[in-house]
Amino acid sequence: MMPGMDGLQLCRHIREEDRENYTYFIFLTALGDRDHLLEGLEAGADGYLSKPLDRDELQVRLVSAARVTSLHHKLATQNSQLEEMNLRLFDQARQDPLTGLGNRLRLHEDLLNLRGRVDRYGHSYGAVLYDIDFFKPYNDHYGHLAGDEILRRVASTISEHLRSGDIAYRYGGEEFLVILPEQSLEHSTHAAERLRRAVEELAIPHEAQGVAEVLTISAGVAELTPTEPKSGEELLREADAALYRAKESGRNRIRVQSGSL
Repeated sequence: MMPGMDGLQLCRHIREEDRENYTYFIFLTALGDRDHLLEGLEAGADGYLSKPLDRDELQVRLVSAARVTSLHHKLATQNSQLEEMNLRLFDQARQDPLTGLGNRLRLHEDLLNLRGRVDRYGHSYGAVLYDIDFFKPYNDHYGHLAGDEILRRVASTISEHLRSGDIAYRYGGEEFLVILPEQSLEHSTHAAERLRRAVEELAIPHEAQGVAEVLTISAGVAELTPTEPKSGEELLREADAALYRAKESGRNRIRVQSGSL
């Protein structure tokens, strides 16, 4: 007998734990009654040996135990690999393959939670919608491979300017969206302007636009606050309207939602 618990209690205790490796139990007992055998099996025992111990029979049981534990180990490894693969697939399904930013699916899921977080924590959220100026002429002049490279470079520049907690998405085509938690409209506008300058300072030649010699971006800024009964979709519509005004007024500039700043 073991101090503090018997073999049945130890078996139950280990079976209740969430263990990666399987523990194979063989009970050695002088008791051969049916009730005792059933009690052991219900506790999680894999087999019984009766006293006096037959070493040849024990060797046979140990060979069987090695096979069972090896099978459990393989299954546990496969399950772990499947879980990792599922997590990777989950992330990949929410990531734009060209730029590595979040895609529309991730944006949709995040927007569903956005209003709830605003109401729960009383924080304001800024949204900045960016558009690459004259992207179609760039594609037509330099080719689609060059256009893809520009999308990656702008996405990389956006990522470099994100704070911890900011989330960037490829909104569609040459448009990018950044959600800025706990940022006022004024602070979001400053952040948008920093990024506008950063893209301009990349000095990427753009001979086809006929306005500036380098590639530029425009942006529309909107704000979601606890005092406004506004959904995430409405926030995006306001940012899109502000972006439209930025493009209409000459591009390579920032505009904010109507009635603000």
